[in-house]
Formats: sequence, structure tokens, C-alpha cells
Amino acid sequence: MAISMSSLTSSLASLSFSSQISQKPPSISFPQSKKPLLRSIAVAARRLAIVASAVAAPSPVDLETTNLKKYVKSRLPGGFAAQNIIGTGRRKCAIARVVLQEGTGKIIINYRDAKEYLQGNPLWIQYIKFPLATLGYESSYDVFVKAHGGGLSGQAQAISLGISRALLKVSESHRAPLRKEGLLTRDSRVVERKKVGLKKARKAPQYSKR
Repeated sequence: MAISMSSLTSSLASLSFSSQISQKPPSISFPQSKKPLLRSIAVAARRLAIVASAVAAPSPVDLETTNLKKYVKSRLPGGFAAQNIIGTGRRKCAIARVVLQEGTGKIIINYRDAKEYLQGNPLWIQYIKFPLATLGYESSYDVFVKAHGGGLSGQAQAISLGISRALLKVSESHRAPLRKEGLLTRDSRVVERKKVGLKKARKAPQYSKR
């Protein structure tokens, strides 16, 4: 009986010891630092300020376009259709309406300077200046253009035809020199359609005998 009592007390002691070990240690909480939070707020505020300034202040290109729009509207009261010296040119899919007015030789296409609109390409700029240069009017007329459709190359050639047709309304005597340079001929060439069984309009796949 004594042995059983001693074994019972030892087992009880081991149980109490294990229960003390199994208890979770008290959690220690440190006060969180406010520096990361303040830093994130400052970064967000800076980004918002940058976005607001970008939205509020228009770019120089937008300002220039707005100014040119006002300038064109002041020079063309009633719009393009109400003007007297007007010509329409076409090339491929491009269509250009051209208005001539006495001036200093400015060329404005879709409310943008011609050199900027045609990306400074010397060939395209030469296309639109050639009719005026043929008659010696480089600095005698301002040219206002509305162009759409096609690419810049097609639009430049359409503008050239439109300027030539508008110059005919200035004087019928301009017909002979413009006709001599081929500036009054509508270039009807367009891309030929693709054919069934061919890779392009005429390019065929490689022939295989076997």
C-alpha cells in the first residue's frame, strides 16, 4: 500500500510539472513604429501631387494645337466649305480639302504645322510645296488643310492635288504650267487585292514538283 501511495504521489508531481511546462509564455507586445506608416502616406501624397500637376498643366503640344485651332477659325469664318479658293485632292484612301488664302506661306494640316504633321519627311514636304513653287507662290498664300484616311504619304500627295486644283480657281492661266508638271492628274494607282491561292496580289507559293 505504501508503494502504491508513493507511486501515486510521483505521478501527480510529474503531471503538475508537465502542465506548468505546457502553459504558453506571456506574449510581449512592443509598440509599433509609426515611421513606415508616415513614409507611405508621404509617398502617396507626392504621387497624387504629381498626377494633379500633370492633369492641370496641359502639354506645350496641346497648347500649340489649341492656339492653331483658334487661328484657323479666325482666318476661315464659316469653316472650310464657306471659302472661295478651295480644292479637294485624293490619293489611295486619303482625302484632303485645301483652302488657299493670301498670306506668308504658312501650311497648316489638321490644326498642326505641316512640318510637324508630316514628321519632318523632306519628300512629303516637297509634295505639298511643289505646286506653289511651280508658280512662284511659296510666300504668297497660306494653306489650310483637312486631311483624313490613308497614311501620311497618301495624304501628302492628296494635298498636292488639292493645292493644284485650288490654284486653278485663283486663275485659269495656271492650268498650263501645272499640267506640264503633271500636278493636275489624279493618280489612280491603289494596292492590288490579294488573290485566292496566292500569298499576295501576284506572289505565288514556291512550286514543288513532288
